Amino acid sequence: MVFRGKSTYGEFLKSEEGFATNILGTRLELLQDEGILKKIEDPVDARKSKFLLTEKGLDLVPVLFAMMVWSEKYDTKSEARRIPRLMGLIKDDVNEISEKTKERLRDGLPLFPEYLK
Repeated sequence: MVFRGKSTYGEFLKSEEGFATNILGTRLELLQDEGILKKIEDPVDARKSKFLLTEKGLDLVPVLFAMMVWSEKYDTKSEARRIPRLMGLIKDDVNEISEKTKERLRDGLPLFPEYLK
């Protein structure tokens, strides 16, 4: 969601994580119940629903970034090591990159694609 811009059940189901349908449905429901995600009708295709982060969910962005910094430091196989540009921005000013990321997510956009290279 944050990194790749996935927002529909089908997109999550096709993710490389390989979610089982029952687990994915349960997790999405739990995240909605906890106020982290909200479900809306897809403006392009009314047959689909989209899941978006709420403000409560968006407030987890700095936490996610802190976990990435920790992972890069302690896990030699961390995916964070593959995105040095983003990691540099996080380490330089986590508040600024968090706010920019939250703005993009509010607009339905993923994290800046150029930072993931």
